Amino acid sequence: MSHQTVIVLDFGGQYNQLIARRVRECGVYCEVKPYTTPLADLKAMQPIGFIFTGGPNSVYLPDSPQVDPAIFELGVPVLGICYGCQLMAHHLGGRVTAAQDDSAREYGKTETFYDTACKLFKDLPAQGISWMSHGDYMEKVPEGFALMAHSHACPNVAIADEARGFYGVQFHPEVNHTENGVRMIRNFLYEVCHATGDWTMEDYKRTAIAAIREKVGDGKVLLALSGGVDSSVCAALLAEAIGEQLTCVFVDHGLMRKNEGDEVEAAFAPWAMHFVRVDAEARFLAKLAGVTEPERKRKIIGEEFIRVFEEEAKKIGAVDFLAQGTIYPDVIESGSGKAGAAVIKSHHNVGGLPDYVDFKEIVEPLRLLFKDEVRQLGRELGLPEYLVTRQPFPGPGLAIRVIGDLTKAKLDTLRDADAIYREEIAAAGLAGDISQYFAVLTNTRSVGVMGDGRTYDYTLALRAVTTSDFMTADWARIPYEVLDRVSVRIVNEVPGINRIVYDITSKPPATVEWE
Repeated sequence: MSHQTVIVLDFGGQYNQLIARRVRECGVYCEVKPYTTPLADLKAMQPIGFIFTGGPNSVYLPDSPQVDPAIFELGVPVLGICYGCQLMAHHLGGRVTAAQDDSAREYGKTETFYDTACKLFKDLPAQGISWMSHGDYMEKVPEGFALMAHSHACPNVAIADEARGFYGVQFHPEVNHTENGVRMIRNFLYEVCHATGDWTMEDYKRTAIAAIREKVGDGKVLLALSGGVDSSVCAALLAEAIGEQLTCVFVDHGLMRKNEGDEVEAAFAPWAMHFVRVDAEARFLAKLAGVTEPERKRKIIGEEFIRVFEEEAKKIGAVDFLAQGTIYPDVIESGSGKAGAAVIKSHHNVGGLPDYVDFKEIVEPLRLLFKDEVRQLGRELGLPEYLVTRQPFPGPGLAIRVIGDLTKAKLDTLRDADAIYREEIAAAGLAGDISQYFAVLTNTRSVGVMGDGRTYDYTLALRAVTTSDFMTADWARIPYEVLDRVSVRIVNEVPGINRIVYDITSKPPATVEWE
């Protein structure tokens, strides 16, 4: 796939993926590469621009991440953000030191003043709020650079050598707190790098289909379909490309939300692919009977999934390719794109399956995409909105939303209650404002009164959070009248529940899921 490319060079910044997403939102393809990537490899990608990320280090320390100075001789524009700005100044003859007083240190929202004659700030307001996070200070600005923005405390909030296309900002334009930050990034891409904006999901779909056909040829492809966004979009893309050469195995473990198994199957009816739905509910529940410890539940479900998939794969016989719905954050977090960091987690969407399936090669058609791009691609492929916008759902499904031991009766109770919760959130027009919301069936029972009789039934917990990255999350302020409707409906329509509680704990200290 040939696109104009911007390289985000990662120096350990916490916003590296966010920077890349912002670039792609502007219609320009980019990749995140660790700062240790050899210059020859970077040059071979023929980038139209570099963006240096922030990072926790100080550029003047001997063990701090550095860059090959020859990168500044390539004739390619550079935007340095925070650490990246100071790194550029450090290598080009400036001097960066630890801030000696509070006037040179800036954190959080900062009133900032911009020179709008600078290409980076073209057609933007001359004053606004930027998000600062730096304890070092550019004591000396490199020769050839001009000051392009300042704050009340700092005279060199932004610097530029416009003749060479080098720009540096002490703040973070990629975060929402910086007013017009995305427009600044867009100006760098289009005014400085002369981007044409050739990165669209329509184009990606077309080129990806062609690439799949070329790679697969007349081979057979096998995909474990979970029903989640990534695996569903992967299946649709492969089906569009190779049709009956694709076999999708959907292991229905009986731990999905209400009607989801049927919805997944219906979504793929339009394609001429082999769709195998395995009804394994009884098998999974038998394995999980009496198990209360959440990690044990996870392990049993993961192992049993592999066993079921292995059995179905053997019926199909040898295949040429095993498909996986790996996406770009998986690649970055697995260590291939993280600057000088240990592996966060190794990703295999169907963990362990390569040991049990006879195949020649893995195909991962989504490995260049972020989650929001995967959703866009799903829409381009014609997948229904309920699949494309599906919220994060744990691999073990409802098994970790039923606290304590699992039974089909408990799962059905939770499914019915969760469906009501989701219906009322959607009816109130709140679905787009809440990042994730679901019900949890606790193992706490309490006394209640229904009609003239005493009850001793389960307590249901409702959970809803807002977040941009799921690393941190705040509990959602759902209006009382909506919670009231949810509560009234559930206790009246779902047997076995007589008390509703709402979880108002943020992450941290809690996690989004209960188990």
